Order: sequence, then C-alpha cells, then structure tokens
Amino acid sequence: MPIDHSLELEQLEKKLQSPEVRTDVAEIDRLLHDGFFEFGSSGVPFTKADCLDPGGIGVREFHMRNFEYRPLSADTALVTYKVYDATLGHSTLRSSVWKKVEGRWQMYFHQGTIMKEH
Repeated sequence: MPIDHSLELEQLEKKLQSPEVRTDVAEIDRLLHDGFFEFGSSGVPFTKADCLDPGGIGVREFHMRNFEYRPLSADTALVTYKVYDATLGHSTLRSSVWKKVEGRWQMYFHQGTIMKEH
C-alpha cells in the first residue's frame, strides 16, 4: 500500500502560497524542480527560471480549500484544490504534480484555471 503524502504536500502547497516563500528566491529554487513549468491562470506559461527573478513570484493573499491528493507512483503525486485569490478577487482551480527527488518533494508542474462564478 502506498504511503499517503497528502499532509506533507498540502503543507508544501501552502508554503508556496505564503508571502515569506513567494519572495524568497532561494526557497522557491529549492521547492521547484529544475524542469518545472506552469500554465498560469492568466494563460501565460512559466518556467522555473521565470519564478527565480529578483523578488520571487509576488505576494498574493490565497485561501486554499478542497485539497485532494492522488498518488501517481511511489515518488510522484497529483494534488488538486481550489483557491480564492483575495488580491485579484477571483477563485481558481489548481493542480500540481510533485516529484520526490533525493528525499524531498519538488513541484514539477502547476496549472491554475479561473473558475466561472455561477
């Protein structure tokens, strides 16, 4: 039976949403896989290099909910959740693929999709 890494990955997602980490280029470098890429909710693709600009990835106020964990293999997992971005005033669906490399988890892929309000 696979080990459940949901709590650890949920904490890492929250960490990447925190102002302290979003402005800490060294910590962003540690948490993102060298092959990292993202399709942002803006429709713009990003790579790890884009996220390592001085100042990091920008401070936003996020409220995460409905976190779900799906193991893909012993060292790879998909997580999905919803986020309310209080800074921009909209909600997004989020998905991330995490890979365990040399004993630590790194985000390999991320996508944000703006939710339609009903």
